[in-house]
Amino acid sequence: MILLLFFIRTSIKEKVKHALKPYDIGNKYSDLTLPRASVLVPLLIKNEELHVLLTVRSMQLRSNQGEVCFPGGKQEKKDRSDIDTALREAQEEIGLLPDHVEVICKLVPVINKDDILVTPVVAFISGTFQPQPNANEVSDVFILPMHHFLKSEEHSSKPYDMGGLLHFFTFKDQKLHKSFTIWGFTAQICIIVAYLALGQKPSFKVNFDIDNPMASMDKYLMAKYATSKL
Repeated sequence: MILLLFFIRTSIKEKVKHALKPYDIGNKYSDLTLPRASVLVPLLIKNEELHVLLTVRSMQLRSNQGEVCFPGGKQEKKDRSDIDTALREAQEEIGLLPDHVEVICKLVPVINKDDILVTPVVAFISGTFQPQPNANEVSDVFILPMHHFLKSEEHSSKPYDMGGLLHFFTFKDQKLHKSFTIWGFTAQICIIVAYLALGQKPSFKVNFDIDNPMASMDKYLMAKYATSKL
């Protein structure tokens, strides 16, 4: 039985890697002259299903307190790449060792409200990983199935930024006995990764070409870059 579960998990993992790797951007956007940041999108197999790990920002932080997000932060001089930034931040925030992370791909970056170029780094971590959150930065760590971001039952949206949509998901964590709201950039990336990894379209309206989300993200990125403050 244990051997069978191992093969099932390995099969799911390999299928997800095969589905996501073609979307790796490589160094395509390395010439964009903006301050940089990275987030880690940590995927894991739990109960034979694809999950994602998310964090809740500490109330002690100066901005976005209490919001659900990926581990991540601004690039530092010692970081050699966007991947280095994501791995360093994940280790600082939740105790995830870089050697225990299998990077799959980097997705098209997003320019945030502060004109920082944020690159999502998608990776696999162990399903047995036990987070050790840094209380100064993280108040909670939880996981949820990726298919949650394709269903309409716990989803809502509202208009945003010239025809765009802000997506919101509610998740009730039975283990922590808490309810979390995932929205904005984090929700958008989760929708895209869930679609690409699972091959299922969301059951609600999105504001990008679901059949070619990377092209939509590229178009939005370059339009935002052309009007950025820097």
